[in-house]
Amino acid sequence: MKVCVVQPKYSFNQGDLNACFNGVLSLLDSCDESLDLIVLPEYSDVPCDVEGKDGYYNAVYQNKDVLLKKAKQTAIRCNAIVFVNAGYVTENGIRNTTYAIDRKGEIVGKYFKVHPAPSEVKKDGEGGHELDVSYSYENSFPYVLELEGVKFAFLTCYDFYFYENFAKIARENVDVIIGCSLQRTDTHEALSIINKFLCYNTNAYLIRSSVSLGEDSKLCGSSMVVSPSGEVLVNMQSQVGLGVCEINHKEKYFKPAGHLGKLKSHYEYIEEGRRPWLYRNGGASVSLFDSVKPYPRICAHRGFNSVAPENSMPAWGSAIALGADEIEFDLWSTKDGVIVSCHDSTLDRVSNGTGKIYEKTYAELLELDFGIKYGEKFKGLKICTFEDILKKFAGRVIMNIHVKIWNDDFTDHKIEEIISLVRKYDCEKHVYFMTNGDSVIKKVREYAPDMKVCVGWNWDVDNPMSMIDRALELGAYKVQLFKPYFNQEMVDRAKANGILCNVFYADTVEEAREYLNMGIDCVLTNDYLTIYEGVKDLLNR
Repeated sequence: MKVCVVQPKYSFNQGDLNACFNGVLSLLDSCDESLDLIVLPEYSDVPCDVEGKDGYYNAVYQNKDVLLKKAKQTAIRCNAIVFVNAGYVTENGIRNTTYAIDRKGEIVGKYFKVHPAPSEVKKDGEGGHELDVSYSYENSFPYVLELEGVKFAFLTCYDFYFYENFAKIARENVDVIIGCSLQRTDTHEALSIINKFLCYNTNAYLIRSSVSLGEDSKLCGSSMVVSPSGEVLVNMQSQVGLGVCEINHKEKYFKPAGHLGKLKSHYEYIEEGRRPWLYRNGGASVSLFDSVKPYPRICAHRGFNSVAPENSMPAWGSAIALGADEIEFDLWSTKDGVIVSCHDSTLDRVSNGTGKIYEKTYAELLELDFGIKYGEKFKGLKICTFEDILKKFAGRVIMNIHVKIWNDDFTDHKIEEIISLVRKYDCEKHVYFMTNGDSVIKKVREYAPDMKVCVGWNWDVDNPMSMIDRALELGAYKVQLFKPYFNQEMVDRAKANGILCNVFYADTVEEAREYLNMGIDCVLTNDYLTIYEGVKDLLNR
């Protein structure tokens, strides 16, 4: 199979758009009938830096159809398979798309960039191009396209940096990876390392096309063909033109699986010893980040506590298994500093003990039964630590964490310990903290400015609107309104200032629907399934 990578000139001057685009077309014209496969770079219809959404969208509308027509003509003329990256227009905008065109000039596949770059996700007002990235919030498997007995997988630019995805691609036993790319800030050396690492880990050829930033540039470029062993067969560095070589897509690289081991691919060898529980949260069970999970939502307050004891593993697990977007729980510190979950400050209602939870050591709490008062079947249930909860559920659901030790009358607020546990379990983007202690919120914001806080009710019944004032002053992301001390005016003012609104609580469908119709973003409930079933038509799913 004779393969070709196309490397055109790229400009950071938007005024060069037409000249650069004509350069792409000219390089396609220089391809000949000896080629079997041709790959073009990312944004082949926008081959220069453009400003904002309008700059990108206008370039796509101007050039996309011309480019695809030329690519189809090239496929027919050269009797070659062509892979070209260009915009794909949907009802939600334009997607970064790699088109597969067969030898007859027919589009036979489309790959949507799995990891849209921040510049593609950001809105126009944030300096981004505001592409359609809606598909990227859904669970998916590697896109594999089989043509003429060859199995193709795909990576586009930013995709190359997510090494955790390489093992997933390797499982598909693909022959060739098509890489339409820019990677404008990486050196030739870095790109070579990344690409060789990819091929060695997937046991596949890489055919990667990029752009030249100028003959003397040490950045970007490096359109490459790399073998499964990591051998670089073509590296164009900063040249403008075509890079051509022969490959045998059936060739694979096998090595001894350890000393005196049988011959295996690198992927097969490391699969024998893989320990996925040691790594970052990953996989289909991971919830969308809080910032992208849709609103409105229903939050299982203290878990699904109408079927299991509140603030317990069975209650949270039940809610998560039923698809809850959020769970809520409360944190206290024991006498000896262990962070545990319990709603009340006292033990009497929820256990067979008495007294204050923060006046007991953790060992003393473990002697108590936190299930027997709920029902005989839960007899023997133990109190949960914050780390217990994170070990089991981190990344699987959004956590509304009511930190009661952050109230002003506690001397040790455990800020550093709580934040460090969240970071340890890799779930910063899946949690937010709710408390009514404004002075502590300020400390949290200083210590961990990336962590989200929610302002809780402080019992100012004479001036309920002060809750919104506090949120604005503290830079809070949410308020948790407390019935009956809120009204439509408070909701409207919060929303007008970009502050989301929780409400505690609704245990009837009628009340939950009323709150959602007021514009409430998240309704806390003690009866998750009943409320969810009764309002799911209002949840934009």
